[in-house]
Amino acid sequence: MIWEIKLLALILVIICAIAAINAKDMLSAAVIFGIYSFMMCVQWLAMGAVDVAFTEAAIGAGISTALMLAAIFRTSRRTKD
Repeated sequence: MIWEIKLLALILVIICAIAAINAKDMLSAAVIFGIYSFMMCVQWLAMGAVDVAFTEAAIGAGISTALMLAAIFRTSRRTKD
C-alpha cells in the first residue's frame, strides 16, 4: 500500500479519536466510534494483518457500534418530571 494512503488513514484515525472524545451527544460519539473502528480496520489491513482486520470489522465496527446505538435509543434523553 502506498505510504501516503497509510498516513492519511492514520490521520483520520487520530481525528476520529479526538472527535469521539469531544462529542457532546452520545449518538454522534457512537457513530464516530464506528468510523474509528472501520479506519482501524483499514490500518490493520495496510499492515498485512488480514485476520485482525476482519475481526476488527466484524466486532469493532459492526457489533459494538450496533450495541452502542441500541443502548442509546433505549434510554431516554429527558426526565419525566
